[in-house]
Amino acid sequence: MTALHSFLLADFLGTATWLWLTFFAVVIALLAFDLGVLHRDAHEIGIRESLLLSAGYISVGLLFALWVWGQKGGDAGMDYLTGFLIEKSLSMDNVFLMAVIFNFLGIPRRYQHKVLFWGILGVIVLRAAMIGLGAALIHQFSGILYVFGVFLLLTGVRMLFARLDETPDLENNLLVRFLRSHLRITERLHEQRFFVRRPDTSGRPVLWITPLLLALILIECADVVFAVDSVPAIFAITQDPFIVYTSNIFAILGLRALYFALAALIHRFAYLKYALALVLVFIGGKIFLVGIIGKLPAALSLGVTLSLLVGGVLVSLWKTRDRAAGG
Repeated sequence: MTALHSFLLADFLGTATWLWLTFFAVVIALLAFDLGVLHRDAHEIGIRESLLLSAGYISVGLLFALWVWGQKGGDAGMDYLTGFLIEKSLSMDNVFLMAVIFNFLGIPRRYQHKVLFWGILGVIVLRAAMIGLGAALIHQFSGILYVFGVFLLLTGVRMLFARLDETPDLENNLLVRFLRSHLRITERLHEQRFFVRRPDTSGRPVLWITPLLLALILIECADVVFAVDSVPAIFAITQDPFIVYTSNIFAILGLRALYFALAALIHRFAYLKYALALVLVFIGGKIFLVGIIGKLPAALSLGVTLSLLVGGVLVSLWKTRDRAAGG
């Protein structure tokens, strides 16, 4: 057996190295095609282009689920799909927040794709760090899953009683105020540039950041906040870091691509958050049920999650049908 063959078959976080390398090769190819071919020039992305791009990402994500099914078994495939659905649904609120950030900073649609693209690279690194930390905690302290369960139950209950019309006040946000007081930020955009050189009070040229980079920083920070919900949720489904990480990344890739279509329609999914709340309560409760009735079948977890989310979408579309007709 050659050294390369041994390396490819070596175990890394419970999965053969070649499976990890295949996943990263697919993601890198998708991002290279996205930036290098589809979006070499800045332009305003319309709803049709957004839907087609998202359909492509989602198709690859679902094909990856079939590949996981073949390589790691049916339960792993269903766990992947459950995590994929949960992450994509939880990220809907993130889409709303991204729209608020872009509007607050006055970022034109033709420059928004660049922010979202580089944001994906940040997500790939940040999610790896958070999932690695979660896996290490579970390995060292098996009881941490019960902490995750309590957190998910409390988060789900809080979401059930949250107001539908809650909108973040970015003008008075502590992070925004901190960044504005500690960084040199230009008052206007400089096309697609994240940095520019401008003279300071002494006339010496110094580096300034543009509102485009400020938007990227805020979106990355928002993703960390949203990951606090989604990472424990998927760890409650499976403790396999490969399934947790790949389902997260493919869900986020597709949702960022869908942003340009969803941003204008996000109000139509207002009641989805209640379905998400029930999903979190179900997943959190499932952790405690394991000690009573044993591990629930992966197919049951996927079925309950899918039913709740589809129900949330249908209720949302029905409840907001008057706004759609009026718009």
